[in-house]
Amino acid sequence: MPKKTTGKDALELGKRTQTQGSKELTKSSTAWEHEALAQVQQKVMRGHTDSVNTCQFCCDDHKVLTASSDTSIKLWDFASGDTVQSYQGHSQAVSCAKISPQNNRFVSAGWDKKVNVWDTETGRILWSADHDGVVTYCNISNDGKMVASASDLDFVISIRDTEDGTLIHQIKDYHTSSITSLQFSPTDERLVTTSMDQTSRFYDLKSHSNTITLRGHINIISDCSITSDERRFATASWDKTIQLWDIATGAYRSQGPSTLSKYHEGSVSSCCFSQDGSMLVSGSYDMCMVVWDVENCIQKLKLQGHEDWVEDVCFSQDQAWVLSCSKDHTVRLWNIEDSDNIPVVLENKKSIGLKIITCSECGKPFSMAQLDETKVHKCVFCRMSKQRNYFIADEETEG
Repeated sequence: MPKKTTGKDALELGKRTQTQGSKELTKSSTAWEHEALAQVQQKVMRGHTDSVNTCQFCCDDHKVLTASSDTSIKLWDFASGDTVQSYQGHSQAVSCAKISPQNNRFVSAGWDKKVNVWDTETGRILWSADHDGVVTYCNISNDGKMVASASDLDFVISIRDTEDGTLIHQIKDYHTSSITSLQFSPTDERLVTTSMDQTSRFYDLKSHSNTITLRGHINIISDCSITSDERRFATASWDKTIQLWDIATGAYRSQGPSTLSKYHEGSVSSCCFSQDGSMLVSGSYDMCMVVWDVENCIQKLKLQGHEDWVEDVCFSQDQAWVLSCSKDHTVRLWNIEDSDNIPVVLENKKSIGLKIITCSECGKPFSMAQLDETKVHKCVFCRMSKQRNYFIADEETEG
């Protein structure tokens, strides 16, 4: 059963959290760390004392939320890089922390087998629930009403009410090994999971049934991401590849996924689509990140600077920044706003016969084959924007 904090407990926790936060403000350090002529600037935020396991932009990109093996969760100011608040409530490593789109609540999961839901502003733990094993991952729905978490002992997924922790649904015997990530689809109708059993699954939250199973990787699937229009789905794996699945048309059933490979030398730990789905960023145990041109399935940029495994990555809403965190205890911000003008990016596009065109509707640049004489003035996302509800609910299928 979830345990609510009492008024006294909440007050004490708030005091401890605020005190801890004020101490961290003096301990954290932030600096631009790149060579003078670097074409991608990076800002490094220091304050954690152990591996940083997850990172996320929040509050309209003005803040960053991180979870660490040092047992803390931190909220950072994007502009200054200072720690705004440090949250202490887990007794062991925090495996994951995710904030709601409303920014008023966030959920955390830890090796102490606990799931905590917090009030972002006050630092109070609103309720806490237990799993039988280490909680490997957690997430919060897009409407902020549901919390999902997964345990590595019995591979059970629990879905709870964000408000009071009431158990809404429990999914048992779904995966045959530890669940490595889970997220709600943009419409909150499905829960998407990845696992060490080398599968990705789509669970329909209305019918309480599995609708899609994807197989294609030859090693653990570590992470996944889905575009905001639910057209494309990406999976990252320890087999050093990322696979892109066309789940809108169901083309994966006959054609399989597109594979992004060769540019990571280590296991791929994480991946994330940009807001418009035109880019994907991946992080790896080779200490690098790769920004991919999704439409053309080519590497756009390679970002290097971390000194240990990259654990998590994401884009800012405006797609101008990439956020990453690492086992090297740091959080890094990478400015990719002008990446399309970087010579190596232009050369990569030219080498495969692409030219850059500015979309007449959204104003963003997109690539097209130089030999294509058709008069196309809009990017694929604007051309497809009028077509919604692409998602095809499919029976369990092997890709």
